[in-house]
Amino acid sequence: MNIQNPNEDQILDRAINGDEEAFSLLYQDNVKKIYSYIYYRTGNTYEAEDLTARVFQRALKHITRYKKTNVPFSAWLYRIAHNLVANWHRDNQRRKEVPIEDHLDLGSHTDIPDDQYEKKQEVEVLLRAVRKLPSDRQMVLILKYVEDLSNKEIGDIMGKSEGAVKSLYHRTLLDLRDYLDEK
Repeated sequence: MNIQNPNEDQILDRAINGDEEAFSLLYQDNVKKIYSYIYYRTGNTYEAEDLTARVFQRALKHITRYKKTNVPFSAWLYRIAHNLVANWHRDNQRRKEVPIEDHLDLGSHTDIPDDQYEKKQEVEVLLRAVRKLPSDRQMVLILKYVEDLSNKEIGDIMGKSEGAVKSLYHRTLLDLRDYLDEK
């Protein structure tokens, strides 16, 4: 929905005026989709939980600066999440940590049937390919396929026109196909 609903508008007014219960309602309405977006961008449950908490901490701290427009409140939250994830990726590039999972024996593919193993491998290759994309392209794919948003809604969140989102989406799919064909 790309126009703020009246109920959310009233709740936002209350939250902006310091009503913690109203902010709690906004949190409940948005936490799952923000967590999901961050999880798909980071691939890490613990980091996704931490960054999701930071999104809502930042939103609460700055809610008085929020400017109501014809886009949903969630667009503002996605923008905060996008910025925090970008910072997280930049910081991780500097640290170059090795995930603990790389040192654990998580079982061999003989523990699961071949068709499940192949599907799991395909998903892992696809996720690796998506994570190599620039952040705006990752965002388009996650919002489109995970959050099931329209191009217009994605444009509202990203600050782009619907046509620009369509173009970015198309170029992203072509690049993904080329990358996967090489593998």
